[in-house]
Amino acid sequence: MTSLRSGGQPAAAGRWPLVLAVLFLALLGWYLVYTEQIIRSFRADVATMTRMFAEVQTGLADPDPAGADRTLVRLQEIILESGVPLVLAGEGDTITAAVNLPFQAQLETPEGQLRVREYARRLALRNPPVGDPEIALVYFGDPPELARLRWIPWLQVSGLLLTFLVGVAVVRAQRKAEADRAWTSMARELAHQLGTPISSLKGWLEVLHLPLKERPAALGDSSVAEEIAEDVERLERVSRRFELIGRETPLQPIDLEEVVQAVERYLRARLPRLGQGVALEVEMEPDLPWVRGSEVLLAWALENIMKNSLDALAGRGGTIRLTVQRGAPGWIDVRVADDGPGVDPMIRDRLFEPGASTKSSGWGVGLSLSKRIVERIHEGHLELVETGPEGTVFEMRVPEG
Repeated sequence: MTSLRSGGQPAAAGRWPLVLAVLFLALLGWYLVYTEQIIRSFRADVATMTRMFAEVQTGLADPDPAGADRTLVRLQEIILESGVPLVLAGEGDTITAAVNLPFQAQLETPEGQLRVREYARRLALRNPPVGDPEIALVYFGDPPELARLRWIPWLQVSGLLLTFLVGVAVVRAQRKAEADRAWTSMARELAHQLGTPISSLKGWLEVLHLPLKERPAALGDSSVAEEIAEDVERLERVSRRFELIGRETPLQPIDLEEVVQAVERYLRARLPRLGQGVALEVEMEPDLPWVRGSEVLLAWALENIMKNSLDALAGRGGTIRLTVQRGAPGWIDVRVADDGPGVDPMIRDRLFEPGASTKSSGWGVGLSLSKRIVERIHEGHLELVETGPEGTVFEMRVPEG
């Protein structure tokens, strides 16, 4: 449809997907590094176990009695190379050996003994010591690889939390931007709708200031007063509409047929000026049940939909068909169909967003207002049923009263 134009997105909103993509790639890369660290750690453990096995086999095959001693020495060297903290406690809880500690162990002093014993107790909280308590106990800690990997879950949680916070910020920014666009569009639409009757009133005031002999013959005071009264009524109608859309609207049983007839009268009176060559066809199923709603707002919603079709046919002519009938049980279906060129594919997905329009005038807020009126206020449904070169069909469904 020619009545729909694309509304611009704020530049900041367009950068959020890029930020999220970069963050996702960073987390993905980090997870790959994390996985590689785990693989390397397992490979190192396997290599250490293999070296120990090889030393044991060498010692067993050595006929020299001293070979067993050499094997034990080499095994000890392999264990020490692993970097695992080890504390050997002998009789009376005396520390006889300590390697790979995070501090310099001075076992020859009472203070050094006390410090290592305290460290051994902390190791025992995580890893129970091994050995015979009456002979010697070996306290052991975690290998350096495990100590580094211990931070991985915290980094994962931090990354997920960061992603969540960025996501929340994106949603809030988008909602704020949408609200700003909606309010801006509403304000412009209000100014647009008020502008026509105000301009007309200013024109009639100029006519009243003219001497009677300079006025057109048909414009007496009574005629001018009638025109002014009509413009004032239009101003009141616009004011009433925006007043209702901005607050909780009381709903009551209304005759949908009267709403449709009022919109039909309004549009037929303007077809010669706004839509030359456009035919309006209205078909209503008889004895329709009443609906629960606001007559003012439902008329506004239907008027916006039909004006959209009217704009689509401007300059080319065609037919607008308004059909009102029973739908699913408990629902009334109102369909507005035209044989215009269809909705622009570029904005089809944003059809009901404020500012979505290809029209050079207006603010693209009509359909978004109609959707708010039908779905939020009347708990109904408004959707684009079909569109293409053969025309467009909108369907508005409202619940029975």
